[in-house]
Amino acid sequence: MMLPEPNALIDALAAQLAPVMGTDCALIGIHTGGVWLRDAVIQRLGGKCLLGELDVSFYRDDFAQAGLHAEVQPSRIPFEIEGRSVILFDDVLYTGRTVRAAINLLFDYGRPASIRLAVLIDRGGRELPVCADFTGLRQDFPAHEHIDLLRSEAGELSLVHGPW
Repeated sequence: MMLPEPNALIDALAAQLAPVMGTDCALIGIHTGGVWLRDAVIQRLGGKCLLGELDVSFYRDDFAQAGLHAEVQPSRIPFEIEGRSVILFDDVLYTGRTVRAAINLLFDYGRPASIRLAVLIDRGGRELPVCADFTGLRQDFPAHEHIDLLRSEAGELSLVHGPW
C-alpha cells in the first residue's frame, strides 16, 4: 500500500490543530520524528507557542531488552510545565509504549493541566490504552510492516513503509 505524501498529512494535522493552538500552548516533540513533525506544523501555522523536546530512551519499558539507542538526545523543556496544556507530538503511533514513556517523563517536569497527542500516522496495533487526539492518517497496518518518518539533510520529510 502506498502512503500519502507526508506534506498532505502534515497539512491535515495542522488544520486540526489550528483551532486549539493558543498563545499559551506548549508543543513538545518526541525525538526525533515528533520534533520534526512539530516543527513542520509550526511552519504552517506560525504562532508563539512554547517549544520542548523529549528523548524517552531511559523511560521505555523495553530499555533493558533493547539497550540504549545510539542517538540519545537531551530532553529540553525550558518553561514551567505545571498547570499548562501540552500538545505532545510523535510521528507514528503504534503500540503506545513511546507515548507512555513520554507522559512519564513529562510528569518529572511537573503536572500539566492536560496532555493531548498529535501524530502523523496512527497505524493501529495498540498494546496500551493510548489514543491520538489529532492525526494526519488513521489506518491499520499489519504488525510485520513498519513505517518510518525520515528527514533529509535539506529538511525534507519522507515516509518509508515496508516489511520489518
